Amino acid sequence: MPGAGPEPHARTGPAFSNMPRIVTRAAPPDRELALVRQGVPALLARIYAARGIAAASELAHPIDGLLPVEPLRNVDAIAVILADAIRDGRRLLIVADYDADGATGCAVGVRALRAFGAEVDYLVPNRFDYGYGLTPEIVRIAAERKPNFIITVDNGIASVEGVAEAKRLGIDVLVTDHHLPGTLLPDALCIVNPNQAGCAFPSKCMAGVGVMFYVMLALRAELRRRGAFASRGEPNLAQLLDLVALGTVADVVRLDRNNRILVHQGLRRIRAGKASSLVRALFREAGREPMRASTSDLGFVAGPRLNAAGRLQDMSLGIDGLTTDDETLAADIARQLNGLNRERREIEAGMQETALAALEEPRDPASFSLVLFDPGWHQGVIGILASRLKDRFHRPVIAFAQGANGELKGSGRSIPGLHLRDALDLVAKRHPGLILRFGGHAAAAGLSISAYHLEDFAAAFEETVRGLLTPADLEQLIEIDGSLPAEEATLDVADALEQEPWGQGFPAPAFFDAFEVVDQRIVGGRHLKLRLGRGRRSFGCILFGRTDPVPKEIRAVYRLAVNEFNGSRTLEVRLDHWTPLADPAWT
Repeated sequence: MPGAGPEPHARTGPAFSNMPRIVTRAAPPDRELALVRQGVPALLARIYAARGIAAASELAHPIDGLLPVEPLRNVDAIAVILADAIRDGRRLLIVADYDADGATGCAVGVRALRAFGAEVDYLVPNRFDYGYGLTPEIVRIAAERKPNFIITVDNGIASVEGVAEAKRLGIDVLVTDHHLPGTLLPDALCIVNPNQAGCAFPSKCMAGVGVMFYVMLALRAELRRRGAFASRGEPNLAQLLDLVALGTVADVVRLDRNNRILVHQGLRRIRAGKASSLVRALFREAGREPMRASTSDLGFVAGPRLNAAGRLQDMSLGIDGLTTDDETLAADIARQLNGLNRERREIEAGMQETALAALEEPRDPASFSLVLFDPGWHQGVIGILASRLKDRFHRPVIAFAQGANGELKGSGRSIPGLHLRDALDLVAKRHPGLILRFGGHAAAAGLSISAYHLEDFAAAFEETVRGLLTPADLEQLIEIDGSLPAEEATLDVADALEQEPWGQGFPAPAFFDAFEVVDQRIVGGRHLKLRLGRGRRSFGCILFGRTDPVPKEIRAVYRLAVNEFNGSRTLEVRLDHWTPLADPAWT
């Protein structure tokens, strides 16, 4: 499956070259045995027990298993406000974030509100002109459309100045967001955010699209109480679950049980051919079969193509596609998004090359963080660059690109153990004025600084990170699920594994075994195709984007996968990391 995951490699690097340590996930025997007794196959029981599953019932993902709406703070209040607005013919304007979560959340809001009879439009800021969130500039642009209400999705919790500007202009703001609040909340008419103080909603890791979906569930219940559907059919919000699943996976939020239900139900709709026009068109562009859709397809196929619009151009293109039922228009937008994604990959490759060359220069090997800037870097791609470097060097990374008016725009990614937004908050408090703006969550954040303060920021960030992490935190751990008996590496097992909504906090199974490289050859000029032997079995494997030969005998961390080509389905293994069999680094 091309592009279905991070580039596999034996991790080395110019600045830091320690090998990752292999750790087997602990599967509590009592949980494992309980699952087996409840009919779960032994291999799957071991995998699920290691992820905290205690009963087979937790592996079911029924729609009625979703958490109830009511504990979400202010959700009833926002439902009343919106129901009144629909009744009174008020104009609603959704202001969305420019990533896949914001785009799908916006589409969920637009589609549901229109089905409820609302007059609703949307606006998404161009990241290069206006930056992130509901800024005063965006509010003034929004005001030209004369909305009575602005509804934010996947942003707004930090938009103190923007909400104040809206109030000055006579526009009420309804904030729906999932990012962590700062010390000062915007003076909005209503805020729905599971992470705000006093919110009893048990799931604190819903994506922005999940929050919007819950708001629409509450609004439908309020409209139902008012008898709005007495003379017409009640809109089926389950039809939006493919969008909820896409935004949830693409935003890499933790897949707790509630999020797994949302993703599972969305995948069911995609597999049943009931996805929105653009989602189906994105699958076609990628050569993927919707009836076998997996979380990997959402995270590494559809998600990046949708995100490419916001990274290189304007996310309005993606939202136009997500809100249309016109198959021809959706197909055309999918082709444009596919082209933008190819361009994004080329830009990213050049940026990685520049970053790695910079890291060849003498650098303190004991450094706890990486802060990089290049005037040629693309502002829309620095987040991906930071993520790639974080994975490679297992350090918190912030990459900066040139902004306007002497500012640098930064995007950061963090490792387990460091809450990135909290770290930036500490920097801001200890060094007032050093950071102009920032926001985000534990794993990712964005910020702006003055170009004159780059070195000062790098020093302050390093000092802060050094105080929050220990050297042990900088050792990369690769979690595995032990060895996989060769006879259990089957197409049926791979099929069963691909059905589960794996993701952040509920990782896909990875195994650790030795292989003989029976054959290897370059295909397509830039990919290495392998035949791996293990006992009497052999497995196909392709390493995308690399042509250097692999040792004859390797020890590898790998996953099972299903390869589909010309109508046939075969078992493959996907190598995540490997080392020569004789290398004592891994034991």
